[in-house]
Amino acid sequence: MRIGELAKQTGMSTSAIRYYEDSGLLPAGKRGLNQYRDYDQQAVERLQFIQLAQRLGFSLDALRSLFDRSEDELPHEQILAGLERRLTEITQLRAELAEQERELRRLAQACRESWARGECVETSSLGAGQRSKRAPLKRKPSTSLAR
Repeated sequence: MRIGELAKQTGMSTSAIRYYEDSGLLPAGKRGLNQYRDYDQQAVERLQFIQLAQRLGFSLDALRSLFDRSEDELPHEQILAGLERRLTEITQLRAELAEQERELRRLAQACRESWARGECVETSSLGAGQRSKRAPLKRKPSTSLAR
């Protein structure tokens, strides 16, 4: 199949396929007499594997390393080890995000309480949970923290 059909089967753009080919993630398609690249079913499977791995958070470098070490079949033990590492990373990320959520909720509550009393919240005191008792700043209301 040509690159357009490969793109259709995988839902990828032809430029993405060329990028994966240029970066060594996808073996180059064999060129026919007409100099067009021809791809086989293995190319479809490789690209689907790349899409899945990226969706699960694996880097292209990790995939490249995996593909460099294998001939025809991917090393099962290495795949399982990579999956376990990624699961550990996700567990750690969840814990970090939960902590950030708690801190953000605490800071939002501190801001609400200070502003309800007409006080400003000093940036330096937010980390310690202390609030300033200075006069409120006159600012235009904003619906967003950043614009």
